[in-house]
Amino acid sequence: MADENNTVSDLADLKTIAGDTPDADAAAIATAHVPSTPLREQELDAQGRAYATGRRKDAKARVWIKPGKGKIIVNGRDQEVYFARPTLRLVINQPFGIADRVEQYDVVCTVKGGGLSGQAGAVKHGIAQALAKFEPQLRSTMKVAGFLTRDSRVVERKKYGRAKARRSFQFSKR
Repeated sequence: MADENNTVSDLADLKTIAGDTPDADAAAIATAHVPSTPLREQELDAQGRAYATGRRKDAKARVWIKPGKGKIIVNGRDQEVYFARPTLRLVINQPFGIADRVEQYDVVCTVKGGGLSGQAGAVKHGIAQALAKFEPQLRSTMKVAGFLTRDSRVVERKKYGRAKARRSFQFSKR
């Protein structure tokens, strides 16, 4: 029951029958329904803050953000006091820089476990998650930058019969 008009003798005929041309694809994409609202809803608590948990190595950070003047408080202390190294403060402020929201949100967070580098990474992860909850349209920006993915690299455990995780004891010929 094939239609005589739609016979295929060549690949060029297949294009005309299917209507699969680059122009047709562009028109289909342009007319496709694009939702004006984001796929996720804004998640805020009773005080109007967004909450998220960030993790890195052994550190865990609980992060709350709300609109403000850019003040970041870590464990009750200012970020300049808690994270004395400028590189750690740079890591913490990366999500705001990517989203063009520098000094627009106040951050309050508590961090436990790990060292300062892991804690800075945990705070960064938490800030990115909280920003995505406060402004759902920023989620794709954060995801492309890789800030929503937990960095799963942790210290390898020490094995028995070894000096460290992989290092052998020093070999002695005599």
